[in-house]
Amino acid sequence: MIKERIMLRIADQRDAALIADLSRKTFYDAIGPFNTHENMDKFMNVQFNREKLMAEVGRPDHIFLLAYYNDIIAGYACLRETEIPKALKNTPSIEIGRIYVEQEGIGKGIGSALMQRCIDIAKEKKKKVVWLGVWEHNANAYQFYLKWGFERFSEHIFMLGDDPQTDWLMRKQI
Repeated sequence: MIKERIMLRIADQRDAALIADLSRKTFYDAIGPFNTHENMDKFMNVQFNREKLMAEVGRPDHIFLLAYYNDIIAGYACLRETEIPKALKNTPSIEIGRIYVEQEGIGKGIGSALMQRCIDIAKEKKKKVVWLGVWEHNANAYQFYLKWGFERFSEHIFMLGDDPQTDWLMRKQI
């Protein structure tokens, strides 16, 4: 019997193609079935294209984590120290810009391992708040964040192709 194990590591520039491909696949799997083909196509080819995603890897204000499940890539997270919502302006904060797990890996503790590592990194960086945005119709992700102690504090519009969608902003005091 094989003991299941989750391994996390910080990614570097050599992982850019892997992260871009994983980002696109997991995003499409999570959001695609609930949106039009035209809007998904526009988003994936313009805003979320492979070249743009690869360029994010290695930026000094981004930290990417890769999650492996039994030595197979299973998910990733991206922490960003970029724009901060107005409600957090005077608080040392870091954003979990993306946290995704392959469909087959959901429910196996991979998302929790990524979340814990994101929180640990935020503490190492002396942040007081971790925040993120979640699509208002992504009930599973919303429930996951609530379980981790996040609370809604605002919202913003996220353009998916030509479709303005509402993301709820959530924060966790650390």
